[in-house]
Amino acid sequence: MTIEELAEKMNSSLAMELEDQYGAHNYHPLPVVLSRGEGVYVWDVEDKQYFDFLSAYSAVNQGHCHPRIINTLVEQAKTLTLTSRAFYNDSLGIYEKFVTEYFGYDKVLPMNTGAEAVETALKLCRRWGYDKKGIPSNEARIIVCESNFHGRTISIVSMSTDPDARGGFGPYTPGFNIIPYNDLNALEKALEDPNVAGFLVEPIQGEAGVFVPDEGYIAKAYEMCKAKNVLFIADEVQTGIARTGKLLACEHENVHPDMLILGKAISGGAYPISAVLADDDIMLCIQPGQHGSTFGGNPVAAKVAITALEVIKDENLAENAEKLGKIFRDELKKIPSEMIELVRGKGLLNAVVIKPKNGKTAWDVCVKMKDNGLLAKPTHNHIIRFAPPLVINEEQLLQALDIIHKSILSFE
Repeated sequence: MTIEELAEKMNSSLAMELEDQYGAHNYHPLPVVLSRGEGVYVWDVEDKQYFDFLSAYSAVNQGHCHPRIINTLVEQAKTLTLTSRAFYNDSLGIYEKFVTEYFGYDKVLPMNTGAEAVETALKLCRRWGYDKKGIPSNEARIIVCESNFHGRTISIVSMSTDPDARGGFGPYTPGFNIIPYNDLNALEKALEDPNVAGFLVEPIQGEAGVFVPDEGYIAKAYEMCKAKNVLFIADEVQTGIARTGKLLACEHENVHPDMLILGKAISGGAYPISAVLADDDIMLCIQPGQHGSTFGGNPVAAKVAITALEVIKDENLAENAEKLGKIFRDELKKIPSEMIELVRGKGLLNAVVIKPKNGKTAWDVCVKMKDNGLLAKPTHNHIIRFAPPLVINEEQLLQALDIIHKSILSFE
């Protein structure tokens, strides 16, 4: 069949067959084929409607196809899409001013994906360690945490403890000290190494199953880093942009990271955009020719990111996430099922730890929820993460909770 014929005959079975035959098998999707989205809803190719409770791993915080963001994308795409950084363009400087003032930093280094932004932060941290802290050449160390998820590049999987992400991809990049998450004693010991340049941490570990650290952990870790002249680097790719009830998850403990890593919702899910923010003392350690990206900072990205961040503030999405997140967790805890071991989260980033029952697992629960009109995905086999678009209202949230309630109780 031609491409046109395939598009005309498209249904769920055909779409899944095509991906299985022609695509790499590096994902295990839920068996649903989506064709459009609006706000908190998505529709499959047979036009069945679902609540989206994954939000593209928190990239679609502003809702699917937010009209302001899409209009900005379309209008800029008609004018100029890409120049590379070989030349200036008339959008990037405006965006750089906007985003640095928005988050409170001197400089931004624009990239495209979360993993690229993490790699950028690693390079910046090492360079700062040599140029400013005086660490001997090639001896810089960066502290990271067990069960982290920062991406899937070779260097990033080198600091992973997930056997699926790491296994079989060596040799690994050296220079990382891995310590337990949420363990200040382990951090204190690791910071004794004078060659440590930075501590890279997720304020909440998303892929690990929405693991929320003890209250005060982030603030104390930041203070400990400052005492040892070590950069505190926050990976807020998933937790940032209002997801946890604050603009940044670090703000729950009044921490302003030395380096801030952003991605996903900085574009509202409309375009690949990421960023690293830092002050001059750190950012100006990298000079021309030492780092970059052909697409990073392109005019479309610059315009889209401005609008996406304006929507967050104009629509009070952090406040909405804080308010509805409490309702969501309270209602989940009321579901009378032995399958629910634990409910945890912050804002509208939440998870349920599922205890298998009669051979049924978190995957089965997600399939049942799909059948009932709500999409979520297991992580680490026994945890279901719930992260709806932040534009969801209380009525919609309660409707979604009814679906979750009914789905879980169907296994009783």
